[in-house]
Amino acid sequence: QLGVAENQMLEDLLVPALSDFATRDSFAADYIYYQPTHGRPQTRQAMTKFLERTLKLPKSLDEDGMVIGAGCNAVLENLCFCIAEQGDAVMIPTPYYAAFEFDLVARAGLSIVPVTTFDSNSDIVPPVDSLDPIPHQAYYPNRQSLDAAYDRAKKQGNPPRVLLLSHPNNPLGICYPADVVKDCIDWCRERQVHLISDEIYAGSVYGASPMNPFTSALTLAAGHEDKEKGLGLGNYVHFVYALSKDFALSGLRVGACYSENEKIRLPMQKLNDMCQISSQTQSLVDKMLTTKSSSSYWTDEFLQESHSRLRQRADAFMAVLDECGIPYLPADSGLFVWIDMSKYLPPLDPAMLSNDGVESAESQNNRERELYMSLMYEGGCLFTPGLSTRAERPGFFRCVFTAASDEEFDLALERVRKFSKK
Repeated sequence: QLGVAENQMLEDLLVPALSDFATRDSFAADYIYYQPTHGRPQTRQAMTKFLERTLKLPKSLDEDGMVIGAGCNAVLENLCFCIAEQGDAVMIPTPYYAAFEFDLVARAGLSIVPVTTFDSNSDIVPPVDSLDPIPHQAYYPNRQSLDAAYDRAKKQGNPPRVLLLSHPNNPLGICYPADVVKDCIDWCRERQVHLISDEIYAGSVYGASPMNPFTSALTLAAGHEDKEKGLGLGNYVHFVYALSKDFALSGLRVGACYSENEKIRLPMQKLNDMCQISSQTQSLVDKMLTTKSSSSYWTDEFLQESHSRLRQRADAFMAVLDECGIPYLPADSGLFVWIDMSKYLPPLDPAMLSNDGVESAESQNNRERELYMSLMYEGGCLFTPGLSTRAERPGFFRCVFTAASDEEFDLALERVRKFSKK
């Protein structure tokens, strides 16, 4: 099973450390009472300082803009409740995390508008029938692709209100270059569209090149306004994060939202009443984020070891793909490799082509599903199908290379080798 975005490689580091953190102090009396809805002051301060270190921010965050809630999806939904109305459009570059279509639609009632990027980068996108790999740059949103999605949303009657970036990207397993993110920020400010940077994998950047390092949207948006506290982001840039991925703590349900838009602070705090984290969990998080040896924070040491293990797994998986002649997007962050299995798709029925030679959506879905089922039942590998993430072409899959034990991962590599020889 390499389809669920969890990291099963860190249990040996986490369980002893968390057990130690949990037993350091006795149960405090104030744990049994109501807590501030947006998080205990100690927890918000600990999260703020951790993000400043990890993201290498140019200035200190304003703790009053930090909300701690029960997971990234909870704080993201609450943020969207505060900055958008039912029926408004959330634009998301493709491919994207499939569950966004539930998280932002089920209760908030927003409309997801995919930002497709191949047309605006057509000069570097190989033809459909080519086996050449699609380069990173083909997936970067730019003003042309953003304008096209914006106009499409307005034509559908859904006012464009939010641009949501996954940075580092799920499912692509890459970071956007700083100039791409900065261009998105500038475009949003010009259009008065809210930009949300989901940086839940920011601590899992294991291979970014020095020429193209990961740069948080918070850094790139800083200095827009002259503020005594915070980064000076202005009203249109927001940030979400959680401990679920970088620290493999999806079961603890700890998410964070940061905004310097003072108009939404009280609504965010009130909405978070529905998804607070228990005081005991917050206390555990305090200790985890603030524990420091003589030379470094525990979180820094943990993430350094995590990066080493991520790099080793990613390299092993990509080496097998090279061996099998399977194209992929070279990964540098997150838990994923984006792989191109299109050469294994069932043959295309010419009757399913339009007059312009474009394959119908029904045909794409049917052919990819057949390959998905073949990979699962014949190949013994469960990957996330690309069309579920609104990929622009069929036959692409997200592999979560961290979602298995060492033994299971080795078995998966053998099964990929065997499937490739079909």
